[in-house]
Amino acid sequence: MKQIDALATLLGMNASVFTTADAAALLKMPRSHASQTLRRLAAAGHLVRLARGRWGAPGKLEPFALPEYLTAPLPAYVSLYSAMFHHGMIEQIPTAVYAVTLARARRCATPLAVVDLRHVSPSFFFGYETHGRRGVKIAVPEKALLDALYLAAGRSRGFGSFPEIELPRNFSVRTARSLLARIPSPSLRRRVASKLEAVLAEARVQRGKT
Repeated sequence: MKQIDALATLLGMNASVFTTADAAALLKMPRSHASQTLRRLAAAGHLVRLARGRWGAPGKLEPFALPEYLTAPLPAYVSLYSAMFHHGMIEQIPTAVYAVTLARARRCATPLAVVDLRHVSPSFFFGYETHGRRGVKIAVPEKALLDALYLAAGRSRGFGSFPEIELPRNFSVRTARSLLARIPSPSLRRRVASKLEAVLAEARVQRGKT
């Protein structure tokens, strides 16, 4: 099968992401041949290799959709600095797409964006909304901040200090404080609570200066 025919067939799936096995079944060829075809199409810029055995169509992908594709079948949602920037809480543009997941923590470089995946416990995996036709999951403002404080309290690399944070009008202090109860570890909950109150106090000082 010619590469142009293979590409047309793959794009006809209307799927943003697919596996090598999916392509082999659709193109009716051995998996090894399908893998070779996919690599050639990616080298030509027609496809994007997201991870081993996982491919995407450039025009159908958006960076915020990448985390869940990379962690499948385990879930993920955009949070931390990426969600905070999305909600107007920080001014500095993140250097990666930050997300939390039930999968292992890792940093993935893709042709579309670098994705920084941080692990949280199942009990703390909540607090997001879905956006757009693709159903991209993005943390609400309160959870985006708490996720960052949760990782900082756990001494996760890259979350030792924070940029200046501005709380948006729709940020609920009461909601943020109530979410702390979902942290099962009392000691970790106290550390996160302490960091949250420090952020809230600084935010009030900044608002008082404006």
